[in-house]
Amino acid sequence: MPATKWEKLADHIREQIRTGVLKPGDQLPSTAQLKAEHNVGDGVVRYAMHALRTEGLVESTHGVGVFVAEKK
Repeated sequence: MPATKWEKLADHIREQIRTGVLKPGDQLPSTAQLKAEHNVGDGVVRYAMHALRTEGLVESTHGVGVFVAEKK
């Protein structure tokens, strides 16, 4: 079964973290930027961020943004 849009977005961000494009402490692009860059809607970004938070890869601070989690 092909990956959904949110899975593709989460995979893209995971790969950026894995390869060091995004490093611990780096802020991810805003929801608006992700939507525009990947041609997706709010729900896609929300689901992707939820998956990455659940995996411990990113942390969000309300009103500030989403950041790559420090490695533990």
